Order: sequence, then structure tokens, then C-alpha cells
Amino acid sequence: MATPRLVFVHRRTELQELLDRHATRGQAEFFLRTRGRSIHDVQERHDRLTAALASLRAAVPAEWRHAEVERADLSRFLLTPEDIIAVVGQDGLVANAAKYLSGQPVIGVDPEPGINPGVLVRHSPQAAARLLQRAALAGPVEQLRCQELTTVTARLDDGQELSGLNEIFIGHASHQSARYRLTTPGGQAERQSSSGLIVSTGTGATGWCASIALERGGRPLPAPTDARLAWFVREAWPSPVTGASLTEGVLAAGEGLRITVASDRLVIFGDGMEDDRLSASWGQEITVQLGERPLRLVA
Repeated sequence: MATPRLVFVHRRTELQELLDRHATRGQAEFFLRTRGRSIHDVQERHDRLTAALASLRAAVPAEWRHAEVERADLSRFLLTPEDIIAVVGQDGLVANAAKYLSGQPVIGVDPEPGINPGVLVRHSPQAAARLLQRAALAGPVEQLRCQELTTVTARLDDGQELSGLNEIFIGHASHQSARYRLTTPGGQAERQSSSGLIVSTGTGATGWCASIALERGGRPLPAPTDARLAWFVREAWPSPVTGASLTEGVLAAGEGLRITVASDRLVIFGDGMEDDRLSASWGQEITVQLGERPLRLVA
């Protein structure tokens, strides 16, 4: 096995973004004060993330390589099979990174343990540092025991595809009415006009998908490791040419939900990352099914 490379994934802090926008600390402080906030809270969060990254850098085994990438640059960063990913931030950052991975183990690190506990960022910086040290002694494969979380993939008929850890959205770019033909795994088909579709994993079943399921009477949703997906059509509009009878269901392994575009253009994006999306034009077919690459989250 090649020498492991530890890749730190993080996002710019609010303080860094404020300084980018306002140029000086004084201007940033004035901006926050006009909105009833203090720069001291922003500074504290910045310091906690900086300290977490510093402690993890110091824990990288001497024989390992390491690199860093910000969230905004993930789509342009070249990952390799021997990489181990350390996501330092909130749960959403793990989901953002998941779509670019192909089986690399992910260590979710919470830079603010105890303040805003996450589900996917399960390690404190100190615990993650100890984990890396143990992995260096016994070998990363033996030490990094992973839980495989289900992903969802949308594939266009021209070969393009996009994956998500939480959910995939298909609809109009501005969330206006999208027109398409929906075909279920059982062969039922219906022309629809709606606010779009959500296809969710068990990890995403506590977010966007949960709010839709609650409105529909609380349909049971899959668990994060279940090989099932839940799908929902948002606000289907019945008319003389469109229906609203096929609006929810479950996809098991090997099953696909097919959407044939019947409007100028629809967009497909995962986990709320609207800037990283696919576009499908009139007549194109989109198939959504279980992802072939689960997220390997270090337990």
C-alpha cells in the first residue's frame, strides 16, 4: 500500500469571510455591532477551528503525507485512493465532501466539541489525534474501522452523474414548476408539474426529507446504513395534462426512479450545493438510485 496521505477539509471561518468583505478588522467589528453581534464570538470560533487544525497537523505521523483543501475548492482537488480524509467542521461539511469520494475513510472532527454536537463529526480534535497515532503504529487499514453510510446517485443518459450523502434534488433552478414524466420501478408513469423531487438517504432523513415526510403523515424513513432511499415529489400540480398520484415511495437496491425532462431545463444537485450541479434539457432522462460508493465514516 502507498504511503497514506491525510487530507484536511475545512471551510473558511466567518472571521475570514468578514475580513475578505470589509478589508479591516475595525470595519468588520463595526458591521457586526450594527447587527447586535460581537466580534469576540466570531474570533473565538475562528480560534477554535485554527487550534483544531494545528493539533491535527502536529499529530500527522512522520511518514505520512498531508494536504489541505477548503470546501470551495473540493470539486477541483485531486483525491487519490490512499487518502484518509479528516473533515474539520460541522456535519454539513462531511456531506459536502462525500460526493467527491470513492471509498476513502472519513474522520469527522468537531472543532467545537460540546458546543453544537454533530452526528457525522464524531471526534474531538484530541480523539482524532490519538486515532491517527494508533493508525500509524498498526496500519491505517487495521485501525480505521468504518461505518458505511448509504449515498444516492443521479445519472443522466449522456453518462454524467452526481452523488449526495443526504439527498438529491431535481427540479427547476429557481424552484418554480418543473415539468417531466416520472416512471417508478414498478413501471407506473405519470406526467407531472411540481416544485421538484427529493430523493433522500437515511442520513438525510432528519433534514429536508423529514419535513416533507412529516407533512405526508410521517412515512417511515430509512436509517443511514439502510440500502433504501425515500423519494418525494414536492407540490405536484394536478391539471388536464399532469397528475399527482405518484408523489412518494421507496427505492430498494437495484431499483431506479426515472425522470424524463419535459421542459426547457432542469437542474440536479446534491446536499444543498446548488453551484455544483448538472443540467438536463428537454427529452433527457435522469435515473436516480442507490449510490455505488457509500461514505466510509470512521466510527
